[in-house]
Amino acid sequence: MKKPLVKVDVIEASSKDSKKNSRRKFLKLGGLGLAGSSFLLYSCSEDDMFNPGGEVVGENPMPEPDPDPDGEVFDLGSGDVGILNYAYALEQLEAAFYTQVRAGAYYSGASDEEKQIFDDLYNHEVIHRDFFKVAITEAAGEENTLPDLEFDVSSIDFGDRTSVLETAKLLEDTGVGAYNGAGDRIASATYLTLAGKIVSVEARHASAIRSLINPESADFAGDDVIDANGLDLAYDPGTVLADAGGFIATEFTANNLPEPMTGS
Repeated sequence: MKKPLVKVDVIEASSKDSKKNSRRKFLKLGGLGLAGSSFLLYSCSEDDMFNPGGEVVGENPMPEPDPDPDGEVFDLGSGDVGILNYAYALEQLEAAFYTQVRAGAYYSGASDEEKQIFDDLYNHEVIHRDFFKVAITEAAGEENTLPDLEFDVSSIDFGDRTSVLETAKLLEDTGVGAYNGAGDRIASATYLTLAGKIVSVEARHASAIRSLINPESADFAGDDVIDANGLDLAYDPGTVLADAGGFIATEFTANNLPEPMTGS
């Protein structure tokens, strides 16, 4: 039976007591200002193909997907477009997850501080998701843009704080490692710069979630995600898609993603 589509809309995050909330201020450093308007303005000034009409990405609702229009499985593609579709799949997943978090019993009973953090994370991921859709469509056409995905999040208890936070930790840590592992496969300097901006926001997300799980600890940059050289771990796309695949109900392939570039 077809699983229901998880749909996402942008909301305004609450500003109550924001100046007193250190974790939320930390997110704001790389939040809507950096993840949204900053890199969108950058993309418009450097290359108008990202947003030629001057629309604010994220304001309009995503169109309903055409269910299996051709009976063919979509492949992410090759070159930079393949990597952009790969990132787009992960951003769709994160946006869908935070949508469900905000609709769940844990969120409704959470403290104002935690609600504000999840509102910020939700908005950031929606902006990332919508940006990639516009960027890929303008660069390669709608036919080469990953369609809207459906997700199976039935394994997550959205009424349980531990289940929500541990899943958020998994997704954010995976997202950081995914961007780091894809960086040396990107040929375009513009795309690489944008990916670098987004991964810095994802790293803030991961740190905020880790601090919620274990406050006043060093887990915000734990040894499980930082290597001996003090650098974030990098994950191969095959590993990332295998880990995220349990939540993705829509079938697609990644048979033509570029290999790491030599000398990078």
